[in-house]
Amino acid sequence: MREDGILECGINNHSSLPSTHKKPDSSAASRDRFLEGITVLLSRWHGLQMAVQNQWGGLDSFQKSQQLAADVFSWFIQSKAHRVENLENLLHESMLLSLNTEIEDGSIEE
Repeated sequence: MREDGILECGINNHSSLPSTHKKPDSSAASRDRFLEGITVLLSRWHGLQMAVQNQWGGLDSFQKSQQLAADVFSWFIQSKAHRVENLENLLHESMLLSLNTEIEDGSIEE
């Protein structure tokens, strides 16, 4: 995150790679890995997992958690610079509106 509160994401393609390295992964494969990373990260978020396990969002709470991962992925893909406050709002609103969960432990900001 930059000092002005903007998150930057990207892959540094200028790293030292062995000369035997084959052509880089396709954009689709990179996006798939990025979505998988978001999903793994959210699966480690205690507040979200409590909401899913207890079905606070209803019987489809797991699907709602998967939709949250897709929404976060879309948020990152839509532009190059992001304000952290906007991501926090997305997480807060999704937890509250989809999963009926108020997160007050500071984990959204983390």
